[in-house]
Amino acid sequence: MSEHSDEVEPIGETSAETATEPLAELRPALEAILMVADQPLDAVALATAVRYPEAEVVEALGALAAEYDEQGRGFELRNVAGGWRYYTREELAPVVEAFVLEGQQARLTQAALETLAVVAYQQPVSRARVSAVRGVNVDGVMRTLLSRGLVEEAGRDGEHGATLYRTTTYFLERIGIVSLDELPDLAPHLPDLAEVEEELRESVAEPVEESVDSVEEAGDDA
Repeated sequence: MSEHSDEVEPIGETSAETATEPLAELRPALEAILMVADQPLDAVALATAVRYPEAEVVEALGALAAEYDEQGRGFELRNVAGGWRYYTREELAPVVEAFVLEGQQARLTQAALETLAVVAYQQPVSRARVSAVRGVNVDGVMRTLLSRGLVEEAGRDGEHGATLYRTTTYFLERIGIVSLDELPDLAPHLPDLAEVEEELRESVAEPVEESVDSVEEAGDDA
């Protein structure tokens, strides 16, 4: 055996020093991780992620927080409940609030308004029944109403197991009423669901009856 055989590192293995070697410069690495974190991270977790000693990480975090304050950034780095995380500066809250609410206050399309009216007057109601009343697929519109907080799930249909939907209290707030009893008397102008279902059954049955009649007529001619 050669004298230096013990110094040869086995293939596929990594030394402890290499395993803990930092992957990037400390501050940028911390910023990158904190930017995607969905909850506060403590110094231990951050030190493990960036492969730096905890003491250096704590010092770097404090320096970053002070730097953001000095530069008057729109965000700040806070140590809250034992963990570090980015937050919007308190004095800029009105700006963020205006941005977030802008999308919620955008006008609804005609299709969305019609779908919302059907839900309001026929609730609780399934998507299939709303589609039957409007005569078009309403899946996309219903997703919009759900995301706006105007409509919510209301259990399932006991007969078919379909998800039922109803309007929310936010819907009442937006149109300025206390309860659904105050809705304008528009229900008579909407098709009754029973009538719609009957029409659908008839529309399916008619082609079948025509086919049967055609077969019978062909038999008579023969």
